[in-house]
Amino acid sequence: MEWAVSLSPKERVSVDGTKAPLGILRFLYVGSSDVKKDLDYYTKVLGAKKMWDFSSMGTRVAAVQVCSGPLLLLAGHRPAPSFLPVFEVGNLKASAKEFKSRGWQSEGEEFEIPNGPCYLFKDPSGNQMALFQEVRPRLLESGFRETG
Repeated sequence: MEWAVSLSPKERVSVDGTKAPLGILRFLYVGSSDVKKDLDYYTKVLGAKKMWDFSSMGTRVAAVQVCSGPLLLLAGHRPAPSFLPVFEVGNLKASAKEFKSRGWQSEGEEFEIPNGPCYLFKDPSGNQMALFQEVRPRLLESGFRETG
């Protein structure tokens, strides 16, 4: 099934008019054992655009645009190799309530990422994913200033 592109997760619908249950894939966390080395590879070898690059709370995370899809977040706090898809939904509490009514379970309590509240969860095969609600749009992009 193909999903139509729109500006708001609430408006993302398939061609047959049903809502996409996980909204839109906004970020793909990529575990990194060396963010500087990985960032150089993505920008210099692959030609990706660096969107932002921050070090905080003992880790470094850099965002790169490598495709028309989600940003790749090169994350020093994620194990390498690993990938974590992060989906944006229009209303996190409503989505979690609906999914829970069908047997979904989060991994732990709701927590915050820079963009807003978030839940981690796993599918039956153990693949970890995340759901979040955008409440602080473009927070990291607005704080990043290219230097040098």
